[in-house]
Amino acid sequence: MDSIALSVFASRIESVCDEMGAVLQRVAFSPNIRDRLDYSCAVFDINGGLCAQAAHIPVHLGSMAYAARDIVSCVQWQQGDMLILNDPYLGGTHLPDITLIAPVFSENRLTGFVANRAHHADVGATSPGSMPISSDLSEEGMVIPPTHIIRQGELSEVVMQRLLQDMQNPLQSGGDFSAQISANLRGVERLGELIASMGADAYERALQNLNDYAARLASSSLQRIPQGEYRFSDVMDDDGQGGRNIEICVSLTVTDQGVKLDFSGTAGQVKGNINCPLSVAAAAVYYVFRCLMPDNTPACAGAFRHIEIKAPEGCLLNACRPAAVAAGNVETSTRVVDVVMGALAQAIPSAIPAASHGSMNNVAMGSAASQSGGAWDYYETIGGGMGGGPNYPGLSGVQTHMTNTLNTPVEVLELNYPLRVETYALRQASGGAGAQRGGDGLVRSYRMLRDTHVTVLSERRLHAPWGIPQHEVKAAGQPGVNRINGEICGAKFSRYLKAGDLLTIETPGGGGYTAEDY
Repeated sequence: MDSIALSVFASRIESVCDEMGAVLQRVAFSPNIRDRLDYSCAVFDINGGLCAQAAHIPVHLGSMAYAARDIVSCVQWQQGDMLILNDPYLGGTHLPDITLIAPVFSENRLTGFVANRAHHADVGATSPGSMPISSDLSEEGMVIPPTHIIRQGELSEVVMQRLLQDMQNPLQSGGDFSAQISANLRGVERLGELIASMGADAYERALQNLNDYAARLASSSLQRIPQGEYRFSDVMDDDGQGGRNIEICVSLTVTDQGVKLDFSGTAGQVKGNINCPLSVAAAAVYYVFRCLMPDNTPACAGAFRHIEIKAPEGCLLNACRPAAVAAGNVETSTRVVDVVMGALAQAIPSAIPAASHGSMNNVAMGSAASQSGGAWDYYETIGGGMGGGPNYPGLSGVQTHMTNTLNTPVEVLELNYPLRVETYALRQASGGAGAQRGGDGLVRSYRMLRDTHVTVLSERRLHAPWGIPQHEVKAAGQPGVNRINGEICGAKFSRYLKAGDLLTIETPGGGGYTAEDY
């Protein structure tokens, strides 16, 4: 294909993902999907190779790109099928992220797949919001192995009933499942139209051209990194179960063939829930290197052809069942970004910013039905400070790196839940110092209007986001602080709060940046 035809093809296939996302957002019931946009959509080839994705959530998309091959190869697909899953050890990330996959056929020939992944605040965990302080996967909610929710066009009422039976608000959860099904049906329709207009053989050749083009652009970007071996390590604050200062190490080797990342030396899997499957660690790695590639690099498997990832089985980044993983998807993936960027900062300091706030600052809450109201579950992530870069200051009060969600508008939060937001402001002077300052974090305070169970999973409360140069103390961003009624709590905790209690989350600032001779 010539360059113009290839560009048009890439745009057409990406538009399938965009339209799927639009359907999912507009049909979903929960604020978590409808307002925060905590979902992702993608297209895959017949072998599970990534073909296109919308600009949604990096941790969703990178992990799907890594794990889809194993998922699609284990099923005998028929037209009209749709699979649902959330098992972290069979292609998922953590249990609230539920994935639906549907095959696309053209003239009775399998030609690809569409998929979407959305975060559900209620998956039947031991605490409201389904982000518990857990020590075993069984405490984190309903585990869904790859299961047909639709078979040859017929919805399985048995499967749907089983999905909803342990959820506090089955109407809302059922609405979100229907939204995900609708998004995939739209994707099947649109991708089918594209393939029919081209012909299946021409479509597959176009995909090959797209992947080869992406690989060339990626290779060109990787070749700008000086060859050699670069090492870096950072630590997680804690695992919520007594473990502290949990190390993540990487050895990043750059050759003329590409890059290899070896996470040997990383701590073994822990009792708490900051473990993650290798697909989540891979998502973080892919994200970092995608940021180094040109903006027009197609978001397909070819872009990652020259990136090799290794992590010992049973370590924090390649955990084994039944290790708990609820925070691994959100907190550990974010720390992997910092570790990989820390290694790259030694190789190409003029291209790597200081560490951002380093946590998704997860807040989950809810309560059972009572005389004062019905059952409810809520979950959100809170932004912080972005790290300063070589020629730009860090942004303040934003989501960074592995999440790409919006905040929940105060009006939406207060309309749907028994909460009042009393403070939502920038955390002044929390960014690190430097020629380019780090961005400031946020302060968000919730007043409970009913007795509420609250869980907070956060990081960078003990160890500050590093600046550049990394040894400069003043360049570090301010660590975050969690408080209940003014009293400081840990990075991870679960509490029952009374009506009138105040939960305050002060998120970390980003690191500052000052040029230095390396």
